[in-house]
Amino acid sequence: MIVVTHEIAFARDDGSRVFLSQGVIAEEGDSKEVLAKPQSERLRAFQSY
Repeated sequence: MIVVTHEIAFARDDGSRVFLSQGVIAEEGDSKEVLAKPQSERLRAFQSY
């Protein structure tokens, strides 16, 4: 199942593996780890909102 959200807490707590940006996989990994230490510039920017 694919769920689209802009709620960072929901993505962190309920997401599983992938962060998409403009329809492209920007990062893949455990959601808590990806959000704690994002590698992609887009995800780092998204967190600052």
